[in-house]
Amino acid sequence: MAGTPKRKIRFIRLKTVMKDTGLSRASIYNRLKKSSKYYDPTFPKQIRIGGGAVAWIEYEVEDWMELQIENSRVE
Repeated sequence: MAGTPKRKIRFIRLKTVMKDTGLSRASIYNRLKKSSKYYDPTFPKQIRIGGGAVAWIEYEVEDWMELQIENSRVE
């Protein structure tokens, strides 16, 4: 992607995702689980960072939050 500035990548853990989005742990995992009635294909997927640890990419979470704002303000 020549000419496209790279975004700074920062991994954030579940507690930060919860704090930033205002969602509970259960709500986050329900949005990720395809069999859940609350599944949200636009919600950022977590990545494995070693062992059993997972994290999210901060800008993907921020982009999702901005999308929620845009969607809530559609007339």
